[in-house]
Amino acid sequence: MNNSVSNTARLLGAGLRALIVLTVLCGVLYPLAVTGVAQAVFPARANGSEIKDEDGRTVGSSLIGQTYNLPERNPDDPDEAAKPDLKWFQPRPSNGLGSNSVNTQYALILSGATNKAADNPDLVKLVQDAKAAVVADNTTKSYKVAPRDVPADAVTSSGSGLDPHISPAYAELQVHRVAERNDLGVGQVEKLVADHTEGRMLGFMGEPRVNVLELNTALKALVAKG
Repeated sequence: MNNSVSNTARLLGAGLRALIVLTVLCGVLYPLAVTGVAQAVFPARANGSEIKDEDGRTVGSSLIGQTYNLPERNPDDPDEAAKPDLKWFQPRPSNGLGSNSVNTQYALILSGATNKAADNPDLVKLVQDAKAAVVADNTTKSYKVAPRDVPADAVTSSGSGLDPHISPAYAELQVHRVAERNDLGVGQVEKLVADHTEGRMLGFMGEPRVNVLELNTALKALVAKG
């Protein structure tokens, strides 16, 4: 009986020591080491790839898209869709899996695609309506948008629904409207788009793209300068 109690106590003691050692190693030292290396080597990415405005305020992350809508006239009406604020470059549609009632700055709380087939009537209607809206929103007094000019990313959401980028073609399509709404020259806005167009990673991976949040942050600074 005494041997049984002694063995049990010894095993419990060994287990407790292992728990303490592993907790210190895996729960304290390892996270501290990883955090320290991350902060030393790539601090911007380790802190969430934050984007700051000219005043040093964090306006979002370069990894997650945002919406640029006008304030809702009746937030209590679920049938009233938010309308885009046309003085800003608009991102891809974000038809995701749910709405975020906690942080209303973002359109999504879940990441994912619609999973609808290409011939799904609901999806076809969404795309047709989105194309008509893009044509109407971006046609100005001096610039007319034709339906054939609308790129695919202007009317479809990404696989995650959170894509922070748009194609250079979609950004260029919006140049005249953004210039008109902000009393800027078309050349100024075209240069802004060119300056914020990223090429393929390593020269061959992916497609050229424009980060909408970075572009709009630069646009805000340009407008402020007058």
